[in-house]
Amino acid sequence: MPKEARPSTGEQAKQHALTQLRQAILQGDMAPAQRLVENELAEQFEVTRASVRAALIELESEGLVERIRNRGSRVRVVTVEEAVAITECRMVLEGLCAGKAAVEATDDQLNQLVALGEAMSKAVADGEPVTYSDLNHELHAHIRQFSGQQVAVGLLERLNAQLVRHRFQLALRPGRPQKSLSEHLAMIDAIRARDPQAAEEAVRSHLAGVIDALRE
Repeated sequence: MPKEARPSTGEQAKQHALTQLRQAILQGDMAPAQRLVENELAEQFEVTRASVRAALIELESEGLVERIRNRGSRVRVVTVEEAVAITECRMVLEGLCAGKAAVEATDDQLNQLVALGEAMSKAVADGEPVTYSDLNHELHAHIRQFSGQQVAVGLLERLNAQLVRHRFQLALRPGRPQKSLSEHLAMIDAIRARDPQAAEEAVRSHLAGVIDALRE
């Protein structure tokens, strides 16, 4: 929608503010604990303060924002222990998705996973941790999509959104991409072999390694 035609109030304005805020948080443009001032955001997004407030309430329900009594809103800080707890939940749900993908994925989709594995290997060899992190995120998203398990997909999208800061930190830790690459390739191999049990075990093993890395 052209800027001049975008409404400043109502549901469309709220959705515009919601999209912009969510994207800024997920991309790291807004840091954990950063204050979110309604007046400033309303001016930035050219919507009303009420639209911004409604967007913040929705982001609070997603675990991305926290509203502090008498102090306003800020980007929620996810502690290491919370990140571990979230990853423990991911082990169950992502394991389920990997097992389903091993059964449901088409041959073309399996080829897409293989291509992602090759791109991840190249990123590690070229010493490009940010590229590797992006491909890592894409691989997990593809596996979820190929599983066809939409309930699990919805739950995982909410959980993963809260882990953005920790994901970036792990990606930049020296030696971490090299260690996790073999785990991701094992996931791809198990799904490609159409072995749901092995696929689930590979995902659980990988995420157990993520938990160990978070606690280091």
